[in-house]
Amino acid sequence: MPATADDLRPSPDALLKAAEKESRGKHKIFLGAAPGVGKTWEMLSAAHRRLREGLDVVVGVAETHGRVETEAQLKGLEILPRRMVEYRGRTIGEMDLDAILKRRPALVLVDELAHTNAEGSRHPKRYLDVEELLAAGIDVYSTLNVQHIESLNDVVARITRIRVRETVPDRVVDAADEVELIDLTPADLIARLAQGKVYVRDQAQRALRHYFSPGNLTALRELALRRTAVRVDEQMRSYMREHAIAGPWAAGERVIVCLDPGPGASNAVRAAKRSADALDAELIALYVETDRHATLSDAEHARLAEAQRLAAQLGAEIVTVPGRSVVEEVLAFARSRNATRVVVGKSRRSRWFELRHGSVVDELVRAGSGLAIEVAPSGEGEQKGGPRDWLRDVPLTPGPYLEGALATAVATAIGVLVDRLIVLPNISLVFVLPVLFSAARYGLVPSLWVSALSVACFNFFFLPPLYQFTIADPANVMALFLFVVVAVIASALAARTRTQTESARREARTTAGLYAFSRKIAGVVDLYDLLWIVVSHLARLLAAEIVVLMPEAGGLATRAAFPPDGALSEADLAAARWSWDADRPAGRGTDTLPGGRWLFVPIRTSRSAIAVIGVLPKKEGHELTAGERRLLEAVGNQAAVAIERVTLAEDIDQARLGAERERLRSAMLTSVSHDLRTPLASIIGALSSLRSFGERYDAAAREELLATAQGEAERLDRFVGNLLDMTRLDAGAIVPRREAVEVGDLVSTALRRAAPLVAGHATSSTVSPDLPPLQLDFVLAEQVLFNLLDNAAKYSAPGGRISVEARREGSRVEIVVRDEGPGLAEGDLDRIFDKFYRAESGDRRRAGTGLGLAIARGFVEAMGGTLTARNRSDRSGAEFMVSFPVSPNDR
Repeated sequence: MPATADDLRPSPDALLKAAEKESRGKHKIFLGAAPGVGKTWEMLSAAHRRLREGLDVVVGVAETHGRVETEAQLKGLEILPRRMVEYRGRTIGEMDLDAILKRRPALVLVDELAHTNAEGSRHPKRYLDVEELLAAGIDVYSTLNVQHIESLNDVVARITRIRVRETVPDRVVDAADEVELIDLTPADLIARLAQGKVYVRDQAQRALRHYFSPGNLTALRELALRRTAVRVDEQMRSYMREHAIAGPWAAGERVIVCLDPGPGASNAVRAAKRSADALDAELIALYVETDRHATLSDAEHARLAEAQRLAAQLGAEIVTVPGRSVVEEVLAFARSRNATRVVVGKSRRSRWFELRHGSVVDELVRAGSGLAIEVAPSGEGEQKGGPRDWLRDVPLTPGPYLEGALATAVATAIGVLVDRLIVLPNISLVFVLPVLFSAARYGLVPSLWVSALSVACFNFFFLPPLYQFTIADPANVMALFLFVVVAVIASALAARTRTQTESARREARTTAGLYAFSRKIAGVVDLYDLLWIVVSHLARLLAAEIVVLMPEAGGLATRAAFPPDGALSEADLAAARWSWDADRPAGRGTDTLPGGRWLFVPIRTSRSAIAVIGVLPKKEGHELTAGERRLLEAVGNQAAVAIERVTLAEDIDQARLGAERERLRSAMLTSVSHDLRTPLASIIGALSSLRSFGERYDAAAREELLATAQGEAERLDRFVGNLLDMTRLDAGAIVPRREAVEVGDLVSTALRRAAPLVAGHATSSTVSPDLPPLQLDFVLAEQVLFNLLDNAAKYSAPGGRISVEARREGSRVEIVVRDEGPGLAEGDLDRIFDKFYRAESGDRRRAGTGLGLAIARGFVEAMGGTLTARNRSDRSGAEFMVSFPVSPNDR
């Protein structure tokens, strides 16, 4: 296939990436398979070469580990002093990032890219320092061992039985401008180790017995070679995209096998696998979904799915691309992936089929310049007759044919009328309209029927001799023949347009369904609602029963199902558990438990598996098509992310509740340990003094000690009472016993009870005479005022005034307690009623449990009132206002 205009243009994305790199520094990584292969030595050698070229080179950090050859390479290079950091009682030297940025050399050397910086550094990892240097336009040389690459960390751990904790993300290696492999054979590296050129002798002996065994070094060396090859391959493909090189460049082998719904698809996959193994190449299974995909039979869908499962089982990458032409899409995909070989099956199709649809094999051979086209043999049991796909969509009811006949009759009537009124030489064009109409509505065969009727009507009504199925003029024979050709071509084109339109509609419906699904789940915060949306949406899209199972109590449990009364048998549950444990599809249409009724597919996020979706098609014997599988996968991926989001939100809420519970517990323990022990200590001290030395005290001293003990006991009783009241509030056990309460009696009772607490302050009360009685619980309301007076006494200066005012404001009665203390800080206004919260006053915190105001608000709200706090406007101090509604009968 000749190169198109798009093929001759560089890739915009590749050019954009290249432009972005121009403003950044260049990064070169010296990659080694193991410590001691000479990465640092080679980096310093390259730096000396750049220095001789006149480049400004500095050493940011270089770790010689006492190696004499490496230390000798540092001579002649400018070494920036390290930044000294105190860490766990030791002084550690770290690379001074700010000094390098200030110095701004052309090239800086940064050893050990995976190093973890000491606490207090700007970045936790050294590779982040390097990224900042690159962003500043400074070139960087760095070193890295293959075991420090994140994606290979677990592989190296399995090989060496040692897990490396310091890793570098793969993106850092992939973004590097150059990766130079520093290679050394296992024998040479072991010899260097034995000579003490890697570690000191004792460490070297231990390393030889464990990490540096020949087998380990060989495996690590292969890992480094493969990882470098992947990076070089990506660089080559980027270069080809930037320079619009169509390729392929056969620098590395990559095999593509073309999947189709024919019986020979599995044979093509196996042949491609053999070729890929022989070439040690990557295998890609490609299916091009054209308009014909919509007309595939159930058997062909099953064969296509079987070929895709076989390819996945053989380790191939499965790719599906939509397109108009199989050959064009295959060649475009092969060039984009720099493939070198395409394997395609040759089926025994009829000549008529190839004349209508063309031969993919022949067109690939003609157009696939630079590609090796391998034709896999067809299967022995393949049917010899080509697939009669043009008959699959034929309407079997008389409606379309009767409608076509009626449309032809109408066109004939219009043609006769036009022919009598005006002279129109191309009257046959009138019959094109019913042909196009029938093809657009019902497909090819009904349009051919209309074409035949149109030819007959045109001959009978418009070609002389009229009203006979004969043709006298030879010129009319040619005209009629051309009309037949035009009608047939128009039918085929209209039928193809109809097929394409239906395919576009299906894709649009699928896209709209996925969009609607994503919108539905975007704002869902309840897991049950989310799962119900998932099962109902999938059931509608796939015309199947759907069930979602999630881990619970060491097993899997059904969390949602559509229809809701669906049930799974023990065999179905066993298949679901296997799918969850193996993280692979199981059940109907798979290689594992294929005889099951259900298909179970695990869904997962990047972190872990989330759930298992079960699908039971309503149509007996039906298996999901490739498109339905992709739809299930797309919905499953979105559902997994949404489930993880909801689960994480619940976990965050639980963690927040746990943190709040822990905070309250800590605050309570603090209060109990301090504020409850203080009065106990006073009581114990007073009583023990009276008991041990009672005869030495006079009557006044003994009375003072007893008063102290009594006062502290009453204080302790208030603390315990507050704790009990808060427990009752939290348990919802506060039920007010309402009765008519005179506000004046309430205020005077609270003042008498609080008299010992406010003894050192001037107190006053003002109660309006016209206040109606309130329907309150007298005990609770009195406790509220007592707590407010207690709080005012704590925070008022000695001798300060505490006032209580009761007044009516509209339909409410307000009781205001004011003090002359320091007032409330700005940050205390929002938290003053929190449990265990105590505002600080001056340089100390007042005694108390921090529950009095919280209890007061809880009691007030239980009685239908409100309690608010604010600072006084007339002077320093705070005021707390209790507001209760007046009963309608008392207004």
